[in-house]
Amino acid sequence: MIEIHNKRQCCGCEACVQICPKHCISFEEDSEGFRYPNVDVSACVDCGRCEKVCPFNNIGSTYEPEIVYAKQNNNEQDLKHSSSGGIFILLATKIIAEGGVVFGASFDKNWEVEHTYAETVEDVRKFMGSKYVQSRIGNSYNEVQSFLKKGRKVLFTGTPCQVAGLRNFLGKDFENLLTVDFICHGVPSPLVWRLYLEEVKENARKGENTVSPTLNHSNSEGKTRWNEVSITGISFRDKRLGWKKFSFALTLAKATAEGKKNSVSLSYWHRESPYMLGFLSNLIIRRSCQQCKVKSGRSKSDITIADFWGIQRIRPELDNDKGYSMVILNTKIGHRYGEDLLIDSPKISFKDAIVGNGAYYKSVITHPNQNIFFSKLQKIRDNKNIKGYTVINLLENLSSLPLSYKIRRKIESEIQEFWSKIR
Repeated sequence: MIEIHNKRQCCGCEACVQICPKHCISFEEDSEGFRYPNVDVSACVDCGRCEKVCPFNNIGSTYEPEIVYAKQNNNEQDLKHSSSGGIFILLATKIIAEGGVVFGASFDKNWEVEHTYAETVEDVRKFMGSKYVQSRIGNSYNEVQSFLKKGRKVLFTGTPCQVAGLRNFLGKDFENLLTVDFICHGVPSPLVWRLYLEEVKENARKGENTVSPTLNHSNSEGKTRWNEVSITGISFRDKRLGWKKFSFALTLAKATAEGKKNSVSLSYWHRESPYMLGFLSNLIIRRSCQQCKVKSGRSKSDITIADFWGIQRIRPELDNDKGYSMVILNTKIGHRYGEDLLIDSPKISFKDAIVGNGAYYKSVITHPNQNIFFSKLQKIRDNKNIKGYTVINLLENLSSLPLSYKIRRKIESEIQEFWSKIR
C-alpha cells in the first residue's frame, strides 16, 4: 500500500491511482494545492502494485549522451508559437501522419492544466507552449495502454516523472510508443495558479492596473468598471520581445456596463511577472522537486527536449533569438523517430550543451520563504478579505532571495552537480 510520510517522496504522477485493481486510491489536494494519494484501507488488498509503479520507489539508471542536437523549426508560425525551437510539433505531426495519437498538457475551460490526447494536427496545437503548472494526468496512462494494445502509435509528452510513471505503469516496452520529456525546473502549485488568475480577473473588473506593469487597453477610456471578465488567452513564453527575453502574457475579454466588449493585454517580462517570479525562485514548487529522483535521464524517455540556453556562446551563428531546442535521443526508438527530423541539425557535445541546462542534473533548492508563503496562502484560502494578503502581493514580497542565500544556493548547486556527475 502506498503511504506518503514525507511529501518529498511523491511527485504526483498518479500512476498509483491508475494501476490499483480495486480503485481504492484517490488523489486529494493538500493545503498547498498539490495532489497526493489517499488510500481507502478497507478496500485495499495490499497487492503492492501502487508501490511498484511509483517512480520514487523504482529509480531508473542515469543516462548521459555523447552528443545533442540543436534544432529550430523552419515553419515561422510554428516557431513563433513554440516556447523554444518547435521540435514537439514536428514529432507530433509525424505521429499523426502515421495514424497515431498524441498525449500532452493543455488548458481546460478554467485555464487549469490537464493531460489529454489529440488525433489531428490542429488539436495537437493545444499542447504547444510551456505551461508552468502541474497538470492533472487523469486517466491518460490507461488510455495510452488502450491505444497501444489496439496497434496505434502513441506519442506521450510530459514531465520526467510523468513519463517514468507511464513507463512503470505499462511494465514493458512498446515499439509503437514514443515518450518525450523535457529538462524540468519543477512544477508550481495549481492552487497558486487558480488564486492568481482570480485576482487578475478581479483587479481587471475593478479597473485596477495593479496586475501588471504593462497594461494595454483596446480602448482609450482609461479606467472602466467591467461587470464580467474572462480570460481568452495565456502564454507563459511569449516571444514578441525575443526568445531570451520572453514575456508572460494574458488576454482578457471584458463586458462593460454599457454592454460593449473590450479586450485587454497584460504582458510582463518574465522576471517582472509575480507568478513567474514565484516559479523561477522555487517559492511555489512542489516539495518532491527539491529532491527529484528522475533527473540525469532516469525517466527512461525516448527523447528529451529543452531550450538550448547558451547556444549564443557555443554556436553564435545559429542564434537569431527566435528559439532553439536542444534534443537528446535516449533510446533506439528515440533515434528512429528523431534522426530523420534532425538530419541537417548541428551536433554539439553534451558536455558543452549542458552548461546552460544544469537542471538536467540538479534539483531545485528550497526557497527559504516557502513555508511562510504557503502558511499565508492558507489564510487567503480561508478568508480572502484579510487586508494585505493577496497572492500577487505574497509572490512579489516573498520571491526575492537574500544575497547570503543566493551564494549558499550557488555552492550547494555546484556540489549537487558534481555528485550527480560521478554517481
